[in-house]
Amino acid sequence: MLRLRAAGTEAGLEAVGVTSAEPFVEAREAIEARKARDFHGGMWFTYGRPERSTDPRRLLPEANSIVVGALGYHRQTDGVPHDGGGLVARYAWEPFYDQLRAALEAMAVVLVDEGHEAVVVLDDNRMVDRAAAYRAGLGWFAKNTNILLGELGSWFVLGSVLTDAELPPSTAPMADGCGSCTRCQIACPTAALDEAGVLDARRCLAWLVQADGAFPPDHRVALGGRLYGCDDCQSVCPPNVKRIRSTPSTALSPGAVTSVDLVGLLLSDDDALMDRHGSWYIPRRRAEYLRRNALVALGNVGPAADPGPRSAVQVSLSSPHAVVRAHAVWAAKRLGHDDLLALVADDDDEDVIDELNRSVEPMLVR
Repeated sequence: MLRLRAAGTEAGLEAVGVTSAEPFVEAREAIEARKARDFHGGMWFTYGRPERSTDPRRLLPEANSIVVGALGYHRQTDGVPHDGGGLVARYAWEPFYDQLRAALEAMAVVLVDEGHEAVVVLDDNRMVDRAAAYRAGLGWFAKNTNILLGELGSWFVLGSVLTDAELPPSTAPMADGCGSCTRCQIACPTAALDEAGVLDARRCLAWLVQADGAFPPDHRVALGGRLYGCDDCQSVCPPNVKRIRSTPSTALSPGAVTSVDLVGLLLSDDDALMDRHGSWYIPRRRAEYLRRNALVALGNVGPAADPGPRSAVQVSLSSPHAVVRAHAVWAAKRLGHDDLLALVADDDDEDVIDELNRSVEPMLVR
């Protein structure tokens, strides 16, 4: 076990734990209960096949143990984008899951060298990674549903190595440490965490930017300048705040992306967009959904008086994709460029027509 843990930490993991490969019964019950309440919001990642994702032996029938690793993504940045910049959630600033995979594979190599089977699992819906991390004693389920690793906070991506090796469990699950703190619930822009420890995905901005179809009108203003993801519930969590203020963080890599020029994005061609951002979870990996997000963000941050946003909206109103045209209508109204709507006055798409008929409160002129 010492060699296994050393391989993971040397590859960048900040925490490693071990648990059994028994099914995650409580996790499955929680998923099924939330599905019954319609909290899934179309999210396949968690809710698609809980009978599989909560049973590790569906992946490795001979599995006896799960080695869980946590890789931190706390990085230095001023966090302030330029005007017109679309915010990107911290976990997507760099290819952290690639780094996590490499660290998990380093531990898998140790197990294979010792004659065992090993299967690396991360960032997909094959296993409930947070449930594994909780049972392995890495942390507790915070009220924002993330795993909180005590004073280390929650800025972590999680993954596991399933193995037939019989490894001793590292520790018992960690007791809840949130106490009476409700900062994450209060900070959520859409009240998606009204019930502590339960996420209503239908309201969660981090999910809605990945969801198919139109961005829900009721939550468009709440999206603000976010292009991909939302960090609000983690940004106010006391251990995360303390760590950011007091603990030296790793410098950002040269290619890190903390914000994206929204106008530049909307004026780029699809191939260029997907070359830059194709690793993000966008519906069916189609560029029009990235443009949808960008138009909502642009309608919130503008600046309305600049020619760039107007030009981007004008181009978007002529898009071959109805989802882009529809959200360009909303952005045009938000930015006070109603004269541009003549470009879609004869549009016969129902979504575009709905947006033309929708009442939209203009943003404050910037």
